[in-house]
Amino acid sequence: MTQLVEPGRLSPTRRAVRTVLRSRELAIAIVLVLLVAAATLKTNSFLFSPNSWRDLLLTPSILIVLAVGQAVVIITRNVDLSVGSVLALTAYLSGRLFIAAPDLPVVVVLLAAVGAGAALGLVNGVLVGFGRVPALVITLGTLYIYRGVVLTWAGSSRVNASDLPASFLALGTRTIGPVPVLTVVALVVLAVVGYYLHTARGGRELYAIGSDPDAAVLYGLPVRRRVVGAFVLSGALAGLAGILFAARYGTISSGAGVGLELQAVAAAVIGGVAIFGGSGTVWGAALGAVLLVTINRALPILGIPDFWQQAVVGALILGAIVLDRVLSLRNARRLVEAREA
Repeated sequence: MTQLVEPGRLSPTRRAVRTVLRSRELAIAIVLVLLVAAATLKTNSFLFSPNSWRDLLLTPSILIVLAVGQAVVIITRNVDLSVGSVLALTAYLSGRLFIAAPDLPVVVVLLAAVGAGAALGLVNGVLVGFGRVPALVITLGTLYIYRGVVLTWAGSSRVNASDLPASFLALGTRTIGPVPVLTVVALVVLAVVGYYLHTARGGRELYAIGSDPDAAVLYGLPVRRRVVGAFVLSGALAGLAGILFAARYGTISSGAGVGLELQAVAAAVIGGVAIFGGSGTVWGAALGAVLLVTINRALPILGIPDFWQQAVVGALILGAIVLDRVLSLRNARRLVEAREA
C-alpha cells in the first residue's frame, strides 16, 4: 500500500528540494548561466579563450569580499556606504608600507590593512549602535571623510607597481591549479562568514535584530554589540579588499574604489538580501556580485549600449526590492490566516 505524505509533513529530501527550487540564489544562478551562454554564442572567446575562465573567476573577487561584508550589515537593517573609501585608504596604506619598508612581510601588511579597515568600521558601528544615528547618514558622512583622508594623504601622487614587491604583486596573478589566489581568498571569506551566520548563535541573532530590532531589545539580545560587530566585519573585509585591490592592479591612487560601495549594496540586494533586514544569505550576495561583473562584460559583447547596461542593473535592483516586499506581505498575510484558522 502506498503511504501518503501529508502536505505539512514532507520528507527531508523533498523539503530540501523545495527549498532549493524556491531559493533566490537558484534564480540568480540561472540568469547568470543564461547570460554567459548568450555571450558565448555571440563570441566563443567570451568563455573559451585561454584566459576567459581565469578572468571570469578573478574579476568578481574583490566585489565578492565587499558584498559579503555589506550583506551582514544589511541583514541587521543597516547599510555601509563607506566601504569604497575604506578600500582606497587601506590599499594606499599597503602601498606606503611597502615603500617605507620594502622587506616587510606580506602577512604584516595584510594584517595592518585588515586592522585599519576594522578600526574604521568600528567608528561606523559605534556611531550607529550607540549614537543611534541612522546608518545611511553616518556611513554617507564617513564615506566623504575617509575619501578626504586619502585625497589629502595621496594628493596627486600614486603608488606604482614598481614600488611594490614582486612577491606581493604575484598574488594578483598566481593561481592554485586553475583557480586564481584572489578567488580562493574570496571563497574562503564567503565560506567562513556564511557558516557563521547559519550555525553560530551570534549569526542567528543578526537575523533576529534585522527582522525586528525593538523585539530583539525586549528579548534581551545584545543589539548594539551585534550591530557594532557587523560594521567591524564590514570594515575589516573592506580592508582585505583594499590589499587585494593593490595586489590585483598594482597602481593605487586616491580614486581607488570609487563607486564600489554602491556596487556592493547592489550585489547584496540583487542576491536576495532584503534591504529591510532580517533575511538573505552571503551566498546570494556573492552570486549578485558575479552577476553584476558578468553583466558589465557580457552586455557590450551583445551589442547593448552603455546606457542600457546601467538600466539593466537598476531594473534588477528595483525588481529585487519589489520582490522582497511582495514576499514579506504574502508571508504576513499567511501568518494572519494561520492565526485565524
